[in-house]
Amino acid sequence: MSRSALPRASVGSHPPEAAAALDDLRFIRRAMERAGAFTAVPGRGMVAMGAVALAATLATTALWPALPGSDRWLLIWLGAAAVAFVVGALALRAKAARSAVPLASGPVRKFVLGLCAPLAAGVLLTLALRREGAVVAIPGLWLLLYGAGVVAAGAFSTRSVPAMGLGFLALGALALFTPPAWADAWMAAGFGGLHVAFGLWIARRHGG
Repeated sequence: MSRSALPRASVGSHPPEAAAALDDLRFIRRAMERAGAFTAVPGRGMVAMGAVALAATLATTALWPALPGSDRWLLIWLGAAAVAFVVGALALRAKAARSAVPLASGPVRKFVLGLCAPLAAGVLLTLALRREGAVVAIPGLWLLLYGAGVVAAGAFSTRSVPAMGLGFLALGALALFTPPAWADAWMAAGFGGLHVAFGLWIARRHGG
């Protein structure tokens, strides 16, 4: 029998066994990616957090007008941050339960640590800035540190989470280098607008 009569595999084709093995490897890789990512980010909870921030903006600009960085302004925004933190934590717990994601799992711990470390630094820096009288930098600081936390936590979550964090970083940079009177607008755009917009997106694309 001549060599030309021997069957040849087409260029770029794989034997059935090799194709099946590749499919198995792709399935395993996707399963590992899902297992290592935190997908229980609460979209509806983020919308509620955004509503709290918008209410705080209304309070500082209309109901109880306060200059950015003043004691009244700080008390209103710190109160709003505490309420939003509780709302977010409860929403995260509820969605994790619905998604059967254990709160003690590795991805959840990484997500929480990535988010909470910059927030803890923000609390200490806020106290230091207030003591030194550099309160005009506080809005930008909050937006930047929250954005840094969201980007860090988003490394263990869906792509929309770090994208939101980048938005906070951009707004924080603007807040640092624009007039202090614009602080409430940046706070509303970040803690209000970004939370609501990305929360609705996540709720629609990732089950609530």
